[in-house]
Amino acid sequence: MTKLAVVRIRGSVDVEKEVEDTLRMLRLTRPNHSTLVDDSSPQGGMLQKAKEMVTWGPIKPEVLESLLKKRGELVSGGSVTDEVVRKSSSYETVGELSKAICEEKAELDDVNGLRKVFRLRPPKKGYSPTQRSYSHGGASGDRGEKINDLLTRMI
Repeated sequence: MTKLAVVRIRGSVDVEKEVEDTLRMLRLTRPNHSTLVDDSSPQGGMLQKAKEMVTWGPIKPEVLESLLKKRGELVSGGSVTDEVVRKSSSYETVGELSKAICEEKAELDDVNGLRKVFRLRPPKKGYSPTQRSYSHGGASGDRGEKINDLLTRMI
């Protein structure tokens, strides 16, 4: 069981209501928003339903650490730092937390007040054509380990 990073790559024009509801349940309300889901949870079926709108893959601890430090937000409006993690969880640093999350020993909920959605920039050099799946040279669907390259370009 691993953590999957999910990124919304398309907007909401001409989207079926069921797919839009699925994206809302995943907290992906806008393009370039990202969230983390479990690989074996019922959310896997949700990813299949919204596969034309999102891309996903297993996230590495180093990329998650960078994502938390640079794009992680608190509900109160602050950013995620080692001090915030130390005060509001049982972990000492953001690196320890990200490693524990990737190993399924922790959740984003363990840090009080941490938003579950990461608002990212559009990727440098853009997406591949978003109408096609990743396996056919496009941007949507399962990317596998290549999701880390995309996230690095978006952070």
